[in-house]
Amino acid sequence: MANTETSLKEAAAIEGAVGAALVDYTSGMALGIIGGGKDLDLNVAAAGNTDVVRAKVRAMEMLGLKDEIEDILITLGGQYHLIRLLKSRNTNGLFLYLALDKTRANLAMARHQLKKIEAELDV
Repeated sequence: MANTETSLKEAAAIEGAVGAALVDYTSGMALGIIGGGKDLDLNVAAAGNTDVVRAKVRAMEMLGLKDEIEDILITLGGQYHLIRLLKSRNTNGLFLYLALDKTRANLAMARHQLKKIEAELDV
């Protein structure tokens, strides 16, 4: 089992990672961040992506979809932003947020690695 700090270090080690955060989407607060910088304020990203998650959950409810969100991908000109909703023990209401540089990242591998990090995370 990995704690928040270890899990974020593993996320930051993903090829092309710019920054990562563990976020509580009930409050919009980042429980931990790594990376980022002047061009990517991870606390602002945590709060903003909380709105994205809430909107998608509401849309699914209104559509009557009886399924779970694995992840949400936002593709920008130079970056991928991955939001992985956590479903393992003690992680309900949390998501992992990962920003990747498109020129250096392998999106499929990043998704695979986030899934592995989720399985090992114990909050």
